[in-house]
Amino acid sequence: MNELPQWMKHLGERASAPDFERWRQMVTNVGGCTHPIRLAGESTTVDPATGEVLGTYNTRDEPTGYILTACGNRRASRCEPCSRVYADDIFHLIHSGLVSECPRVFTTFTAPSFGPVHTRVLVGDRVRPCHPRDTGPSCRLRHSSDDPRLGQAIDSDSYDYTGAVLWNHHAGKLWHTFTVYLRRHLAELVGVPRSRLGDVLRVEYAKVAEYQARGLVHFHAVIRLDGPFGVDVLTEAITSATLATRVSLPDRSLRWGAQLDIRPIETGGHWTDQRVARYIAKYATKGAEAAGTVNRPLRNIRHLERIRGLTPHARRMIEHCWQLGLRDWAHMLGYGGHFSTKSRRYSATLGAMRAARARHRLDEARAHEGLPPLPPGPLARVGSWQVIGTGYRTLAEETWAETIRSA
Repeated sequence: MNELPQWMKHLGERASAPDFERWRQMVTNVGGCTHPIRLAGESTTVDPATGEVLGTYNTRDEPTGYILTACGNRRASRCEPCSRVYADDIFHLIHSGLVSECPRVFTTFTAPSFGPVHTRVLVGDRVRPCHPRDTGPSCRLRHSSDDPRLGQAIDSDSYDYTGAVLWNHHAGKLWHTFTVYLRRHLAELVGVPRSRLGDVLRVEYAKVAEYQARGLVHFHAVIRLDGPFGVDVLTEAITSATLATRVSLPDRSLRWGAQLDIRPIETGGHWTDQRVARYIAKYATKGAEAAGTVNRPLRNIRHLERIRGLTPHARRMIEHCWQLGLRDWAHMLGYGGHFSTKSRRYSATLGAMRAARARHRLDEARAHEGLPPLPPGPLARVGSWQVIGTGYRTLAEETWAETIRSA
């Protein structure tokens, strides 16, 4: 009789371990996270109104000696299950702020050109030639949709990589400056002093950043006008504020690209509430790796030689980040801002949504133990935690976790 392979023995040993059932439950609770965090410690849940201790927890009582928690990474390239949870949260955050009684627009802000890159433009069913120029860098080819050259600099020696990296790095500041100018231009359009604009209207927004193939970020934003004015006023203010926005550096001035797309969000129109929320949620889980770079920080520039799939264009941007001292953001091609932000009054917060989810799980656990539901109102949770490891400990655990996810 043939002996079982070693890996099958390890699977059997893990399944027969005394802590397996509890470990399996933990894997289920983290929603299929592919790289969960192992924590050791304790926590106490208290009703702040009365001081009553509602529950205590200590990992010493666990058969595993630790608890698993999801990594929570928003990037699909790092953890697909956690990124789906993040995308769902962003969808609900965006959708809940699309108040139908108010003018709303879906706007895309782009970066300027820092040199020609290979592109594919359709006119009807025909593909236009790529940069058919008589002077300067040209290509003239009709690229296929899967051509790896798309987004790459046509002439890397003349491409302004320094400008591209600096634009990425200051894109967040450019957005903040735009929001200031937007309120100024709205005040001028409706004929009120800037100091009294809040008495007449409010402008609220939510946005996500997305990388283009050329390695530059652009922003998709929902902008809402709360007040007695129409979408035409909002559109005019966005257009003029975009043209006026500048961020000055010692040797250059940064601005938005010429391509500004403003689409009204209308019930029954092309861009509906659902469509916009789904569109933004889809891009919320993508990182710089969509532009041919890496999804983890670099500790040493010499590591570039070992990275597979790194495009020449992304390599040059990373090298310029390193030269400019932007090493912490080199893998992000210079961009160090948040990928999703919103104004305070646009809608609920991700923190509130996650707190509600955690409360629901606590109520489920208490019901399982025969305890009454938690009292209404905020709760205080005090704890002391220590990270003792990340990911699954063995190949057998990884295999079992994959099986549990697929079940």
